[in-house]
Amino acid sequence: MRVVDGHLHLWDPENLDYEWLRGPLLRSFGPVELDGALAEAPSADYGFVFVQADCAPDQSMAEVDWVTSLVPHVAVRGIVARAPLEDPAATDEHLAAFAERPLVVGVRRLLQSEPDGFAARPGFRASAQAVASAGLVFDACVRAHQLADVIALADAVPDLAIVLDHLGKPAVGTVDAAAPAAGTPWSAALAALAERPNVVCKLSGLPGESPDGWSDAQLRPFLDVALGAFGPDRLLFGGDWPVSGPYGRWVETVATWAVDRLGDAEAVLAANAERVYGLR
Repeated sequence: MRVVDGHLHLWDPENLDYEWLRGPLLRSFGPVELDGALAEAPSADYGFVFVQADCAPDQSMAEVDWVTSLVPHVAVRGIVARAPLEDPAATDEHLAAFAERPLVVGVRRLLQSEPDGFAARPGFRASAQAVASAGLVFDACVRAHQLADVIALADAVPDLAIVLDHLGKPAVGTVDAAAPAAGTPWSAALAALAERPNVVCKLSGLPGESPDGWSDAQLRPFLDVALGAFGPDRLLFGGDWPVSGPYGRWVETVATWAVDRLGDAEAVLAANAERVYGLR
């Protein structure tokens, strides 16, 4: 089995600054810790796309260089770096620097904590067009109520390849009180987003939305909604480690679901991520 995990986080608070880190996540998660997680995961040939971990904005390039330095120890095949898309001039500077760093395959500017309409501002859209012109992918990390903003961005910049992180963070509830998936405002918005051919969906982050515990039966309906909306060629696996876990359990959940629904997990677990991110 091959796994190209489209959503890996690594961080080291002694190296870079992360204001958001709290509790058990406030420690280093690097190659040693990842090896421990993989030791308890299904046997597979693993590769990863690192996604920026929201360190201090002025350290975004240092984060790229730090992750690049870890490649001898972690099978990072691509990097989704932070870019200040609200500032077109600064974005241009970042894109020029990324062009000298061949592992950078995409950019992300977190939207989940921004007000509605943030991505509709002229400066943001100008930056998004620059990202598209640079041949990079944009990872959209939003909450369910912000999916309309991603739809509007996809329409405004149709040549921008957009990857929706974490299925748009639907409310999944807990094992004892699972939230419905189908027939909800989230599922309707996801279906509308899937009508935009420049958007794909990352099967990631659902365990992190159920911090008090989760089960396969609880989360599978959300994967089914995503499959019905995007189809098998526009879905890609993301581990969201270490925010979501246990890592091996989520790999097994998605792999088993993909085999049950599609007969083969190769596209969802590996091939789609390679194509979407243009991994070498």
